[in-house]
Amino acid sequence: MPLKPLTALKARKSPRQARSEATVDAIFEATIQVLISQGVQRMTTTRVAERAGVSVGTMYQYFPHKEALLYAVIERYLGEVANAVEACCQENVGQSIALASDALVSAYISAKSKHAEASRALYLASAELAVADLVNSVFDRFQDSTTRLLSSVPDARFQDIDGVAFTLLASLTGATRVVFENSPTPETIEKFRQRMMAMCRAFLQDASDKPSTEAQ
Repeated sequence: MPLKPLTALKARKSPRQARSEATVDAIFEATIQVLISQGVQRMTTTRVAERAGVSVGTMYQYFPHKEALLYAVIERYLGEVANAVEACCQENVGQSIALASDALVSAYISAKSKHAEASRALYLASAELAVADLVNSVFDRFQDSTTRLLSSVPDARFQDIDGVAFTLLASLTGATRVVFENSPTPETIEKFRQRMMAMCRAFLQDASDKPSTEAQ
């Protein structure tokens, strides 16, 4: 699938009324279902419209083609993950480095595992689109909220806090993608969560100028 320029991926219009929002929600849900059952290559706007119970004409009012629809679904999905991470960071301001790290890791993995099959499907779909702008924007949100969280912990200090936050997030997001692209079971996800919490906690304590003495 040739990559389209960013302007070609934008939705034609945004829903402004409750009924329109419900229609778009149904289209998004149908998109995920078709991606899971058919795969990105076999997905078509006609199949999505049929699954959503809307006409193709209604579909085209919002999304002019398949790529625009996928872009919109990925944008919403990434936004929900970013919201979860930001909320977690805000809720854990002032916690110890161990508790803050564990909470961040768990919140990110929980956001991904909330719809595990959808996560895998959208990872695959994102490879077909020019979504670097979305990914970079969301990562910036992760970076900002994580930096604020790390700056608030009482038992650790970081000379290069931006670099530490970037390394932590790159490790977490990259490893999580590999796991979800391989159709993990709930048990696999939980084991991965525990191992990532231990790894990230150890990394932050090692990177700190004032290592935590809290028992692990």
